[in-house]
Amino acid sequence: MQMNGNNCMLSKVLLSVLMKTTSFRSFLFIAAVSLLACLRTAGAEGVPWLTDYNAAIEQANKENRNILLDFTGSDWCPVCMEMEKNTFNTAEFKDFAAKNLVLLQLDFPLSKPVPDKLKAQNEHLSDVYGVGDGFPVYILIDKTGKVLVRNLGGVPGGPAAFIALLEGKKT
Repeated sequence: MQMNGNNCMLSKVLLSVLMKTTSFRSFLFIAAVSLLACLRTAGAEGVPWLTDYNAAIEQANKENRNILLDFTGSDWCPVCMEMEKNTFNTAEFKDFAAKNLVLLQLDFPLSKPVPDKLKAQNEHLSDVYGVGDGFPVYILIDKTGKVLVRNLGGVPGGPAAFIALLEGKKT
């Protein structure tokens, strides 16, 4: 779940109090948990970026929604990071996603560890959808896995342009 600024501020206040009243080891643990809570784990309020394809298909069927596949290199791809900052983290995209999409991030990082099972799934889906080595790739699929929209690279124009691209083929 994504933490808003108020939750992060509360975490900072709690950390300052805990720093004065707990052991260093306990402080480090609580600080790490608080930091993780402030980091992005959801692309839209209430709409987490899933990482499991089968879970995304199941959710799409349950909610009758399309799935946005985000093939990304989150820690090395400048265009991926720009799309994250200027499109996915905007209120406009978050509102659209919350009402219309299941979000699936398929990450190919260079320095972040990825569990073997997740790495195998992402490589398989990259092959299935013909992604190749270029990132980012955004693919909108329906709940059966049929490709509706395919886009290689960033989409200039921010969230409005990206949403227009997706709506052009939305079922």
